[in-house]
Amino acid sequence: MSDETAHIVGRSGPRMVESERVTIRLPNERIQALQALVDQGKFSTISDTIRAAIDKFVEGEFTPEYIEKITVELPKGNVVNLKQLVQEGDSVSVDDAIRNAVREYIRKRVSKAMQELER
Repeated sequence: MSDETAHIVGRSGPRMVESERVTIRLPNERIQALQALVDQGKFSTISDTIRAAIDKFVEGEFTPEYIEKITVELPKGNVVNLKQLVQEGDSVSVDDAIRNAVREYIRKRVSKAMQELER
């Protein structure tokens, strides 16, 4: 395998994907933070962490115009609860559970506002 190709295994079996090597310089504290993610088992390599970050950035920059992405920071306990909802089958992902919660909250607020207008 050369620097320009990588193996991808999908439903149809292995295939070659074109890729290029890019060299960047990062401050030592960023490298240490990336290595900590690897040490925690969240990623296999520093390269994987950087690819994931780039994927997330590109995805956020190229979302359809009718969608606006936001970042939500939650206490760990809430995340555990959301993951439990996913495990129990109430949602397909944590993101889906959050979207459902926001939709329900907005539905209730709009319903309450409509009731107050009718008075």
